[in-house]
Amino acid sequence: MKSHLQPFMQYLTVDKGLSSSTLESYGRDVSQFLEFAEGRGAVTPEEIRRSHIMQYLAELRTAGRATATVNRNTVSLRAFFHYLLKERLIVQDPTLDMEMIKPSKKPPMILSIEEIERLLAAPDEASPQGMRDKAMLELLYATGIRVTELITLNVEDVHTDLKFARCSGASGKERVVPIGAIAAECVAVYTSGMRDKLLRGNQEEPALFLNSLGGRLTRQGFWKIIKKYAREAQIEQDITPHTLRHSFAAHLLEGGADLRSVQQMLGHADISTTQIYSGIARKNMKEVYESHHPRAR
Repeated sequence: MKSHLQPFMQYLTVDKGLSSSTLESYGRDVSQFLEFAEGRGAVTPEEIRRSHIMQYLAELRTAGRATATVNRNTVSLRAFFHYLLKERLIVQDPTLDMEMIKPSKKPPMILSIEEIERLLAAPDEASPQGMRDKAMLELLYATGIRVTELITLNVEDVHTDLKFARCSGASGKERVVPIGAIAAECVAVYTSGMRDKLLRGNQEEPALFLNSLGGRLTRQGFWKIIKKYAREAQIEQDITPHTLRHSFAAHLLEGGADLRSVQQMLGHADISTTQIYSGIARKNMKEVYESHHPRAR
């Protein structure tokens, strides 16, 4: 059957214009499958049945291959049998309507309250940059806003006296989020005494959080900041700015907040997006119960 492999590769090169790396993957995937099929008695393309393909993909999964690898093999075999059908080398495509595996979603990374405390305590509040960083981290954890929403905040958007912030989500829809007392105090300290030292004379800059040149801090800039403090706080997980958003939601639900309120604070259009944190909170509550209740075990 491998006599059909070279014409197939030529078809992918000329008609489809695939890259060399993609061609290599297709060739390897199809070649290995044909060896598998021949070992089970299918010596011509017409003798290959859908059961051969399903068994092959099942063996890949049993061997521990990643979902992405199994799906790539599915795509490769689809292309091969489509080619054979096009060339009238087979009369029926055994991969017709064959679906790929839906990758399982990884649960969001959540920091423990102890890890959050270490992270928030890491910045040096005596320096303008340190106080800025402290205010940003506290504000992210206090509100659950996205990093894009954080860096697009202007001074006038955060009301530390009334303890709320006004931000715009990815769709441009504006929402108001509450701010805790500690975060509000940190932002107030930053804006009253430290922000002016970062302005570099640019008094017209409306951005709340500034970089070292006196302009608006970027996503990349904040990414470097949170990575730095994660190292200083000896947090082993590879956290991202979104980790604080995940932790905000999970910790609220652990504390008894209702799902609908958390949805509104996060700015989720669909409550099903928020429900993933509910499962994490239930798991954590079970761990707390089993660790502390005298009759749990």
